[in-house]
Amino acid sequence: MTRSTPSKPPAAPALFALLILLALTLAAGCSTATEPAPRPAAVRNTAPAPSASASGTPTDAAWVQLMTPMNEKAVALLTLAADRAAEPRVRAFATRLRGDQEAELGRLRPLLARMGLPDTDVHAGHAMPGMVTESDLAAAKAAKGAAFDRLFLTQIRDHLRHSAQVSRSEVAAGARADAKRLAAALVTARQAALTELEALPGATRALG
Repeated sequence: MTRSTPSKPPAAPALFALLILLALTLAAGCSTATEPAPRPAAVRNTAPAPSASASGTPTDAAWVQLMTPMNEKAVALLTLAADRAAEPRVRAFATRLRGDQEAELGRLRPLLARMGLPDTDVHAGHAMPGMVTESDLAAAKAAKGAAFDRLFLTQIRDHLRHSAQVSRSEVAAGARADAKRLAAALVTARQAALTELEALPGATRALG
C-alpha cells in the first residue's frame, strides 16, 4: 500500500490558534525567541496524512502533538534527577514519575499514529508553557546537590501543572474518545504527582 507523505506541521501562528482552543487560561503561546531551533527531528513513523474522520478535531491533534514532546523532555529531566538528586526521596520520586511518563508515551505515540500525525516535535524551537527546554536541561546538568533538587522540583512542578491544565482542556473540548480518556488519565496522574511532590523534603523552600 502506498503511503502518502505526512503533511507539514502547521506554522507557529496556526499552532498558537490551536493552543488557544486547548487552554484559554494560558498566557503564553508559541514563541521562537527564547530557544534556538534544533536540527529537524527524524520522522519515527510514516503514518498516512490524516483524514477528517481519523484525526479528530484540531483540539485533539494539538493536544497530542503537545503532550508527546512535553513528556519526552520531562523524561530527560527525570532521568537526571533519578541519578543526581541529593535527597533520596526526591530520587525515588523522579524514578517513579519517569516510569509513569514513559508509560504515557507508550499510549501517546500510538495515538499519534492512529490519528495519522507524524511522530515529530512540531513545537521544536518554541517556548511552550510547561515544556522542559534544552536550556533547562543544561542548567540541571550544571547544578549539584541541593541546588539541583530545587531546580528540578521547580521545573517538574511547572511541567505537571501545565500539562494537567492542557489535558483538562482536551477533556472538555476534544472530540476523540480515546484522546479524551488518555487526557483524563493524565490529569489524575498529575494531580497525584503534584500532591506527592509538594510533600517532598525541600519542596516548601524550592516552590515557595
